[in-house]
Amino acid sequence: MPLPILLVLDADPLPRLGRLTGRATIEHADAATLAERLPHADVLLVWDFASTAVREAWPGDGPRPRWVHTASAGVDHLMCPELAASDTVVTNARGVFDQPIAEYVAALVLAMAKDLPRTLQLQRERTWRHRESVKVAGSRAVVVGSGPIGRAVARTLKALGLTTAVVGRTPRTGIHGPDDLDRLLSRADWVIAAAPLTEQTYGMFDARRFGVMQPSARFINVGRGPLVVTDALAEALAKRWIAGAALDVFDTEPLPPGSPLWDVPGLIVSPHMSGDTAGWRDELAAQFVELYERWESGRELVNVVDKQRGYVPGH
Repeated sequence: MPLPILLVLDADPLPRLGRLTGRATIEHADAATLAERLPHADVLLVWDFASTAVREAWPGDGPRPRWVHTASAGVDHLMCPELAASDTVVTNARGVFDQPIAEYVAALVLAMAKDLPRTLQLQRERTWRHRESVKVAGSRAVVVGSGPIGRAVARTLKALGLTTAVVGRTPRTGIHGPDDLDRLLSRADWVIAAAPLTEQTYGMFDARRFGVMQPSARFINVGRGPLVVTDALAEALAKRWIAGAALDVFDTEPLPPGSPLWDVPGLIVSPHMSGDTAGWRDELAAQFVELYERWESGRELVNVVDKQRGYVPGH
């Protein structure tokens, strides 16, 4: 009996899949060859999680992989109507990035509260300038996104003494619903976007939402770039509707050198690195191998994405 064909949408460095030697025929593709190879694959590993090639190459009604796994938390880069309508199972890398992103958010909160960017700039200028900073304990945070990442962010901020509210798609115990969002934003000192990108969340942080926030509020996006209308954020910072912001994700990545976002006052720009700690690629590869072993033995897969909603349900 022939071995299952595992097709890897490549990125550098390649995943370490040595445990699958002799258990799968591993083939490789890039954006140019993916459409040709997809119909012959049993499993697709989207290792290049920044690529939109799957959306463009998905074979529709023809032969297609039975299972697609993306080495990322978000799935918006690969979902298309044909894939959503198919019987192909989609899984994601839920669980790998939760705590690293939560720690990164905490670092940003502390950096902005303690004015560390300005301290470093003054050090480079050899300037001694005493300032007062902001105490984070006792301040209020709103985390938009009730999945594992959002919940990890909330737990970590609570450990710093913040009062934290989490907003999700539907209200339930410990989670606010969308109808509470504007009220919570109007009282928040910190607003953290950690939601998946869906039709409901696209552009949710617009001029109106930034206008709802108080002038002392600071905004952080570690979710997906298109959650934010970036021109509205730039205007809110320039007009001092809010006190500061940090973006780790963007509409276009890498952020072009000519983007005006580099020069927006009060904005911290980082290159989509909030979840990437030392050894993260090996964790992603090990997670996929464990999932493959479940699939190989006929056991039920975990981290299964609801293809209509765009995320793993049940949280």
